[in-house]
Amino acid sequence: QIQLTESGGGLVQAGDSLMLTCVANTASGRAFSTYTMGWFRRVPGKERAFVAAISGNGKNKYLRDSEKGRFTISRDNAKNTLYLHVDKLRPDDTADYYCGAKNFWGRHSDPNDYLAWGHGTWVTVSS
Repeated sequence: QIQLTESGGGLVQAGDSLMLTCVANTASGRAFSTYTMGWFRRVPGKERAFVAAISGNGKNKYLRDSEKGRFTISRDNAKNTLYLHVDKLRPDDTADYYCGAKNFWGRHSDPNDYLAWGHGTWVTVSS
């Protein structure tokens, strides 16, 4: 079992940068590095949308085409922590951002493949 807690959201201005953090509690003893991790976001009334994924060792990354260039996903396995850095924030980046954990690399955008989620951290980008 893995428990995830996101932080770093808040109210920011368009054009600003932001770092979101997801800390994992692996109480079962299974190493954080064995999980593929992903970031999704959701706005009210819409489905959760894939943003980025990273493999357990951090060597493989996958981002949705629209996010490439502004979004960077990374992880520090020694700290059981996942990051999402966003540059040049836009008002349409306003959403609740979630991190998720799953057992395999691939098929990144299907939220049903993720076995654990955090509660989300809300980001509001003002124009």
